[in-house]
Amino acid sequence: MISFVDQVTLHLRAGDGGKGCVSVKREKFKPLGGPDGANGGDGGSITLVADANTTTLLDYHFHPHRAGGDGAAGAGDFRNGAQGADLRLPVPVGTIVKKPSGEFISDLDEAGMELVVAEGGVGGLGNAALSSTKRKAPGFALLGVPGWAGDVVLELKTVADIALVGYPSAGKSSLIAAVSAARPKIADYPFTTLHPNLGVVQAGETRFTIADVPGLIEGASEGKGLGLEFLRHVERCAALLHVIDCATLEPNRDPISDLDKVLKELDAYQVPEGQVPLTERPALIALNKVDIPDAKELASFIRPELEARGFEVFEVSAASHAGLKELKYAMAKLVESERKSKADVPARPRITLMQARKEDNKFTIVREESGMEEFFRILGAKPER
Repeated sequence: MISFVDQVTLHLRAGDGGKGCVSVKREKFKPLGGPDGANGGDGGSITLVADANTTTLLDYHFHPHRAGGDGAAGAGDFRNGAQGADLRLPVPVGTIVKKPSGEFISDLDEAGMELVVAEGGVGGLGNAALSSTKRKAPGFALLGVPGWAGDVVLELKTVADIALVGYPSAGKSSLIAAVSAARPKIADYPFTTLHPNLGVVQAGETRFTIADVPGLIEGASEGKGLGLEFLRHVERCAALLHVIDCATLEPNRDPISDLDKVLKELDAYQVPEGQVPLTERPALIALNKVDIPDAKELASFIRPELEARGFEVFEVSAASHAGLKELKYAMAKLVESERKSKADVPARPRITLMQARKEDNKFTIVREESGMEEFFRILGAKPER
């Protein structure tokens, strides 16, 4: 059964505006009461809300059709129609909204951000609102404006402080389970992790999140394996933790070559403009599975070479928890450093974004004849209201 979805297409229809009312006030002893037809209610809008408690788009995968409530029609005696019910859809923090063509609409990367993705139609005016000194009692009213209808694509990019990257079966899922309360699926075969798993780590007074990303193989940046589909979840992480398997028995593999291949794929991945390339972000290395004697010996042998390349290296075991305390505090120190570097950037005000409404003011004039009479008909969405 599907448990994680990071891309869906929503089919949305905002509520239509209610039609205006044509009514003339009728009371005893007041034969010229005048028009009292009220306006229709506005249609309900659909708003996407970035919610910190929502982690997947799974619900929208099974129920992609969503609609706002229609506005009620106006009534006599100046009774305006009721507003249509607005619809608020929670999405995970880090959701990008696009048009089906791929055109960018918005990035909901902070909790509480809102996007009015489908605006409800405006209610039609009743004849009371249309009256004037020249037309004191109009015998017509306006129809409500139809609500926005169309498709939008939601794409989730996980927001975490540190991403765990490495070859399949390197022990990333075991590691995240050992240092946090996350309980991902763990098995002794490649590609056990089919979707990102998030965990919360507490190291002293520092609390941060880590993401376990599906394993990378050579050619992942070109679409091989599962890498290309999930590398986008690494984009928002401030730092990386390379998890290296020191106990692999697969031919043509060793810890140094595994790291070089992963770095090559990360370097080939194109991050959005303005973001730091993945290989230029702060990184730590965890030499995993050192509870196995041969792996411990290999980790001690290659550690000086990795440190000479500028990496801070830790020998750990997700199974025996060896070295995990030191690794947690090193990750916390890295996260605190990144947070302080961003503290000087002023916080963006929380705003509600909205897609621009397209006014259809086009019309055509058609000349028609009926017997001996000649008249003109005006056709168009706005005139026909």
